[in-house]
Amino acid sequence: MCYNMPDMKRMMIVTAGPTREHLDPVRFLSNPSTGKMGFALAAAGAAAGFDVRLVAGPVALATPKGVKRTDIVSAREMLVAVRALLREATDGLKPVFIATAAVADWRPARIAAHKLKKAEMSGTLHLVRNPDILKSVHGAVKVGFAAETDRVLAEAARKCREKKLAFIVANDITKPGTGFGTETNRVTLVFPDGRTVAWPLMTKRRVATRIVRTIADLEM
Repeated sequence: MCYNMPDMKRMMIVTAGPTREHLDPVRFLSNPSTGKMGFALAAAGAAAGFDVRLVAGPVALATPKGVKRTDIVSAREMLVAVRALLREATDGLKPVFIATAAVADWRPARIAAHKLKKAEMSGTLHLVRNPDILKSVHGAVKVGFAAETDRVLAEAARKCREKKLAFIVANDITKPGTGFGTETNRVTLVFPDGRTVAWPLMTKRRVATRIVRTIADLEM
């Protein structure tokens, strides 16, 4: 599989899996993301000739062939890793950044150094916002994912505009065969001009291949 990539490989950075935002050494805020979609995209990007760098949260998946992987835990660690990789990008070739990770929007305001005992916990958890990684990254062709439960296309379109994306991949995680942990996905691509392209239910591997093909066809 080759999409006529230039002799010098373009970097593709893919984030995958969840982040964990620790309250103490044994408790954390997170979500059910398994990283399957992001890892499928990393594999598809490598097969298409990109120099793929995978930034993965805590997942139980093997690194795809030809992919360089960085493991992180928290949202802030993920942002640091992505920015470091962007600084490595080859001059003259704008990197591609695909944000598939399910990044926690909030984190505990304080991380305890020891396991908190019941007597130490008030029942109120104070949270602060995590950085919006996709919105804060510049100098890349950006592709996002929007996993939604309602107003799916409207929310995806809003995020696409606000985060200045090449396009966003929207999916309704309440539908059968979609969402966290599944082997399949049903997505709609939403572009900044309002155009949408809906794809039928297919394996995440097939979805990834078609997304990479769409990226390769962009004027970058």
